[in-house]
Amino acid sequence: MNKKLNCILLIDDDDATNFIHQVIIKKAKIAEQVVTTLNGKQGLDFLTNSGKYHNKETPLPSIVFLDINMPVMDGWEFMEAYQGLSESMKNQIILVMLTTSYDPDDKERAQRIPEISEFEKKPLTFDMLNRLMEKHFPEK
Repeated sequence: MNKKLNCILLIDDDDATNFIHQVIIKKAKIAEQVVTTLNGKQGLDFLTNSGKYHNKETPLPSIVFLDINMPVMDGWEFMEAYQGLSESMKNQIILVMLTTSYDPDDKERAQRIPEISEFEKKPLTFDMLNRLMEKHFPEK
């Protein structure tokens, strides 16, 4: 892999999970920057340069890893708001729902949302990252 992704965004309320996922991404050397947010609202603020990200130069992430169950704004509520973002922005982002949910209804619901590229089980692994990179970023 020659070029790295500009940014990966983790949206998950669990600090330990975010820490582990950051370590895996950094060891894989696939991204210049890894940003974590603790709920869907913060993730949306990051994408739209609003809230605490207002007037900050934040790179558009190439991949967003989204948890389902979070306080403030959960993954499904995030997706409702995300669908209202510009097509030009969404077309640059691979959105991966990364969850501990084993509920088949969650997977079916995710598959009905065109903006969700993948539905994966936690934790993030090197194999999962490699598979995602080969599928969605073969030129990297």
